[in-house]
Amino acid sequence: MTDTKEISQLRRALLLGAAGASVAGYDLSAFAQSGAKSLKISHQFPSGTDFRDRLCKKFGEEVTKKTNGELKFDVYPQSSLMKTNAQFSALRKGALDFSFYPMPYAGGEVVEANIGLMPALVTSYEQGAKWKNAEVGKILNKVMESKGIVIVSWVWQAGGVATRSGPIVVPDDVKGVKVRGGSREFDAMLKAAGGSVMTSIPSNEIYQAVQTGSLEAAYTSSASLMSFKLAELTKNFTSAKNKSYWYMLEPLMMSKMVFDSLTPKQRDVIMAVGTDMEKFGTEQAKLDDIDASIAFTKAGNKVFEMDMSVVDKWKAVAKGSAWKEFSERNETCAAMMRSAEKIS
Repeated sequence: MTDTKEISQLRRALLLGAAGASVAGYDLSAFAQSGAKSLKISHQFPSGTDFRDRLCKKFGEEVTKKTNGELKFDVYPQSSLMKTNAQFSALRKGALDFSFYPMPYAGGEVVEANIGLMPALVTSYEQGAKWKNAEVGKILNKVMESKGIVIVSWVWQAGGVATRSGPIVVPDDVKGVKVRGGSREFDAMLKAAGGSVMTSIPSNEIYQAVQTGSLEAAYTSSASLMSFKLAELTKNFTSAKNKSYWYMLEPLMMSKMVFDSLTPKQRDVIMAVGTDMEKFGTEQAKLDDIDASIAFTKAGNKVFEMDMSVVDKWKAVAKGSAWKEFSERNETCAAMMRSAEKIS
């Protein structure tokens, strides 16, 4: 029977959770079922319709199956467990177990994370997939682990830009436009091209910003463009179906504190299933690139495609702004860029 003192400690930990207290050591399922551990996965995306939510659920189901029920999972979509921007810090403290989290959102705490959305550095899914085992991936893994984060699944997503005003295809099109890029580095490129950049807006808050007019244009992944129904508000859409200079690393992350508390077998299962999920994530992201073009067309938007000549124009702007600024931050950033630039 559960000790009264333990219950009191659990309640106190839950109440203090918003202030940063770790509840990882207080496993709710352990009170009901000896030997089973319940883990929480949080993300900002809609339930069911968004592949990122489905990936989290598939991951949980597979890990539960392969650990014979030793590990069980609860998935919290639409930032229902905690606000989007709080999730990375919660992972580091052990107050959250998992998050499917856009890597550059963590850039305010870990500057190296900004490479996860470096404009025109990754221009295909195949190129992005090579990062994991390349020097850039090894460095990023090491940095994240030193900050209390384990990258479980490496998932890349391409994205485009939806606008209420004129279309944005080439760099000159963004001049004077109030635009959201999605990362510090992407914003640096947009500023260099003459855009009026709105920072620190997570993708689940874009709709309201466009609706109120504080944003005229927004870059985000194809999945988010559809999940957050931006086509209802915009007139033009530049798609990632053919080519894109917007590729974000959006991994399934785990608290290292929680990861280290598991048995070696449980850790091995988590990492193996995480790798298995990468194929599903890439397949779904590619389908979303196609589906986004269809969805925006049906909503009455004029849809534009890009080719490599357009990407190269943006790359020229990015090299003199975002790439340069990031490389100059510290030697780790410079080393990551040197490695990533060699990958084609």
